Amino acid sequence: MSARSAIVLLLGIATTIAGCDKPASGNGQAAAGDANAAASTATAPAATADEAPAAAGTAPKAGTVDRSHKGEAAPAVAFTNAAGKPLTVKAFGGKPTLVNLWATWCAPCVKEMPTLDAAAKAANGRVRFVAISQDMDPKKARSFFAERRLSTIQPMYDPQLGFSLALNANLPTTILYDKRGRELWRVTGERDWSSAESRALLSEA
Repeated sequence: MSARSAIVLLLGIATTIAGCDKPASGNGQAAAGDANAAASTATAPAATADEAPAAAGTAPKAGTVDRSHKGEAAPAVAFTNAAGKPLTVKAFGGKPTLVNLWATWCAPCVKEMPTLDAAAKAANGRVRFVAISQDMDPKKARSFFAERRLSTIQPMYDPQLGFSLALNANLPTTILYDKRGRELWRVTGERDWSSAESRALLSEA
């Protein structure tokens, strides 16, 4: 790795770590995540309580739905599956795909993962669930999935942080893409993906 690449990677790690919410408080919500989570677009469905825009100058609540990127194509950044095969979101064309960017060192990521697995089971294959680990050591992510017996979500690996850097995303960030690989919405920060509100969101795919 060149010196320039190393600097870019370290800056990306610092940005992602800085954005990862701290462990959740007693009310189940983590601290506010990425300030890029903005108000819904005019073409989006009527905003619910978890889609309300934040007050001017304040960061949105963690878990808030952001529709400001609706219609954008998924990054053409490659990540790898368990066999080491490079893949992109475009390769999953033909079926809606939920991408979750996470890492084992991110407490809110770890906390919400079982609810993502439950949501994936409830979707019964209608939506593909992909968890792209931003751990620099893929073995940690593999061990995490094995220890917690998370068998429904497809684990992927991105040790170069290419996906989160392409989106300038904090962790966790979850994005729903339609079957053409176009974004429908994204959520930054921890969320209960097994809740009725989240099931309604997933039904948009």
